[in-house]
Amino acid sequence: MLTKDSILSAKDFDTQVVHVPEWGGDVTLRGLSSMDRDNFEADLAENQDLRNLRARLVVKAIVDEDGNRIFADSDAEALGAKNSSVIIRLFEEVRKMSGMSDEELQEAQGN
Repeated sequence: MLTKDSILSAKDFDTQVVHVPEWGGDVTLRGLSSMDRDNFEADLAENQDLRNLRARLVVKAIVDEDGNRIFADSDAEALGAKNSSVIIRLFEEVRKMSGMSDEELQEAQGN
């Protein structure tokens, strides 16, 4: 039987190394925590602001080799200025890793 400690200490985040030739190397993506996903969706529902949506999600998921985020939420604007095809590829991977379907994303947007 699982205990509180065993559940909370489980390393349950999926990570994936994605080659980004446009940037000259690889990035590591980590699926969102439940809290990060809920906050992202709540922000969408509350503000209905779709500007830079993809980069705002991707900054939450790019991590270093220790699993620590390398971007702050405030870096989304700078990341959003990068090649859109790269950001879209990373966005789609993060969505899959975080269990976010098209329907759920649209629901969070209020559509």
